[in-house]
Amino acid sequence: MECRVLSIQSHVVRGYVGNKSASFPLQVLGFEVDSINSVQFSNHTGYSHWKGQVLTADELHVLYEGIKLNKVHQYDYVLTGYTRDTSFLEMVVDIIQELKRANPNLVYVCDPVLGDHGSMYVPQNLYPVYKNKVVPVADIITPNQFEAELLTGKNITTEKDAVEVMDLLHAMGPDTVVITSSDLPSRLGDRFLVSLGSQRKVRPDGSRTTQRVRMEVHKVDAVFVGTGDLFAAMLLAWTHHYPDDLKMACEKTFSVMHHVIQRTISYAHGEKTHQEVFRHVCFVNGFVDGSVCHKNTSASFITLNSPQTLMCLFNILYVYIIFLCSV
Repeated sequence: MECRVLSIQSHVVRGYVGNKSASFPLQVLGFEVDSINSVQFSNHTGYSHWKGQVLTADELHVLYEGIKLNKVHQYDYVLTGYTRDTSFLEMVVDIIQELKRANPNLVYVCDPVLGDHGSMYVPQNLYPVYKNKVVPVADIITPNQFEAELLTGKNITTEKDAVEVMDLLHAMGPDTVVITSSDLPSRLGDRFLVSLGSQRKVRPDGSRTTQRVRMEVHKVDAVFVGTGDLFAAMLLAWTHHYPDDLKMACEKTFSVMHHVIQRTISYAHGEKTHQEVFRHVCFVNGFVDGSVCHKNTSASFITLNSPQTLMCLFNILYVYIIFLCSV
């Protein structure tokens, strides 16, 4: 059965961020992806120079109306990422609310891109729109620690704080929360990053249950852009296949990230041919080998700490075909 995603994200001519990071992996996993490019830039804005166009809220509305007129606006998922304009973001919310009225089972996956490491890299007037309008209609959100703290007004200094923040985010709307990176100390040492997840479910008898997931992620000594876009897309895919098992969805997502990044690093070091890298990515849906999961009973967390599947860092460049865009 066809599963269709509306992905509203950025587009670049050179490089892989936004829709160029998310669309192809989703298609590999069998999803139909309709892309609306919130911006069209020559390259991402980390370069010294960039040129391009920004889609306005009115232009977004025109595109959506065209889809509606042809009666092809039936979606199972909406995926959004980086946005810089409040009116555009508010229009996205309006579209999602309309799509949810048409399909109450639609799942909205939101990467609330606001900033990191204590500072915002979007205009500050986006913050109240995310907090008051976007997060309440989201079903799955993937903030980093800074974004989670900003949205809830609570600092994270302990694992208990992180659980309370995730519960506050649940109370705002989303049933699934994954804090993609944090400053919490890892039990495995300072070469590991701690990520945390929480999924709230309603049992058939009406009672609620919450699954917590703790992930120990091996850091990689490199800094790039675009992995957040890949992560959100892969979490969408694997929560679709495992809607009641956040542990499995996170394990699959980490496995994909690990293998893509490791092959990319191997290519960057001249160890793989272009065809080998491409062939690996085309089988991105097949990698879950060697995972080790165990229950951390003291913290009620399921811990994923296999170095075979979890050696990746979210803020590393997702370049599934980096060999096409070497800088």
